[in-house]
Amino acid sequence: MATPASNRLRILFVDDEAMLREFMRSELPRLGHDITVCADSKSGIEMVKKATFDAAILDLRMEHDKAGLQVLAALKQASPDTEAVIMTGYSSAETAVEALRLGAFDYLSKPCKLTDMEALLLRIQEKRKLKNKTAALESRVREIEGPPGLIGSSPAIQPVIQFTERVGPTDGRVLITGETGTGKDVVARSLFGRSKRADMPFVPVNCGALTQSLAESQLFGHKKGAFTGADRDHKGFFEVANGGTVFLDELGDLDKNLQVKLLRFLESGEIQRLGESQPITVDVRVISATNKDLRQMIADGQFREDLLYRLNMFHIHLPPLRERRDDIPALARHLLARHAKRPVDTVAHLLTPEALHVLVNHTYTGNVRELSNAMEYAWIVSGGQPIAPDVLPRDMVSPKPAATIPMAYPVAAPAPAAYPVGAPLAHGPATLPFPAPAAPPADGATKSLADVEMEYILHVYAKNGLNKQKTSDELGISLKTLYNKLHKYEEERTRRAS
Repeated sequence: MATPASNRLRILFVDDEAMLREFMRSELPRLGHDITVCADSKSGIEMVKKATFDAAILDLRMEHDKAGLQVLAALKQASPDTEAVIMTGYSSAETAVEALRLGAFDYLSKPCKLTDMEALLLRIQEKRKLKNKTAALESRVREIEGPPGLIGSSPAIQPVIQFTERVGPTDGRVLITGETGTGKDVVARSLFGRSKRADMPFVPVNCGALTQSLAESQLFGHKKGAFTGADRDHKGFFEVANGGTVFLDELGDLDKNLQVKLLRFLESGEIQRLGESQPITVDVRVISATNKDLRQMIADGQFREDLLYRLNMFHIHLPPLRERRDDIPALARHLLARHAKRPVDTVAHLLTPEALHVLVNHTYTGNVRELSNAMEYAWIVSGGQPIAPDVLPRDMVSPKPAATIPMAYPVAAPAPAAYPVGAPLAHGPATLPFPAPAAPPADGATKSLADVEMEYILHVYAKNGLNKQKTSDELGISLKTLYNKLHKYEEERTRRAS
């Protein structure tokens, strides 16, 4: 039975034993592979410079000791993805370690059985398949998500994109500021992707989510027995990211004690695990982000000024979405494609002009994150059909009749929101997208506790411009609880109306 082409390996075999060369020349093709044979290290080195192989089997000792390692070094320089196997009758642990250090896939001792060779080649095949699948998946993800980094051509975002392109390839520390949901993590990943560290780890750290009692261990690691429950050595985020990038998100939430330790690392390049006396040198680029006013925090004694100077080598400020409305159509299409897990050009037509008008003129207190949530909601509710205003989240849609919404979506068009775009709440509360509970009857009958509670919730909801997060914060309830109460009220109102 013929070996599928996808499983065939192009193999280079370099050995000074003529009998073994002939054996491999006949047997490896029977296993379904293509083989090229060389009799010495010189011809082997010449071959790797002019041809590409999936695997190479190299004799360690040929015309001189460790000649095979010279071929291995040349092979890895010319074709790093080729998997190499060192084979010799003079086995030693030192030689095996050296071969693996130079990038060998494995090490075999002579004489070896053909079955051992076959098993090793099967492992190389499986590794190649996994790499191909990974590359295909990454390609598919790139196709679905579109280009990495920020999207937009508005005057507000273009300087940010250009500065990111300039700073990304450097090792300079970057502080990213901006309101919640503006895409600070996207900028951080874009900086990382443009850097020389892009093939190394990218470790995001939410400073606000660090466990207070374990925060130092989470960042810098600990030695076994350093504290109760430390039953094994643990690498912290900075050690895991060695050679790559650490992204400190929500920097303003970092504990003051940890600020001191972070400053020490930035000054020395060294970290110290809990329970260890010797520091560890790590090479890490630090990118940080915050939506807080660090200058005000310094004035209030909550943030170290010297730490800000260390982190703020380059500063990128992200504008809120309301200042870059020209970008909303492109962003909406991109985010819709991401949630649909499809290329942008296959779903862009689903956004109708009426829906785009609503999206462009909405007041985004949650910025790009709010737009992303709206696109996910619309994709689910629409079932893959054209997206009209009625399938957008209710707090985005104007209470005016649909006939009054223009067909085009010019940025300068009057906003259909219940209060002026960008205007403070002093202009008055928003109009609820559904009727509030009816007033008590004239005969003086009292309202139920549930009705009173609902009236107050709706009052706060309208006062906050239909912003659920602000409403839940003011009421002191979770966002989930608020959603449930509004949903229950709407169901009850619909039931009574029918």
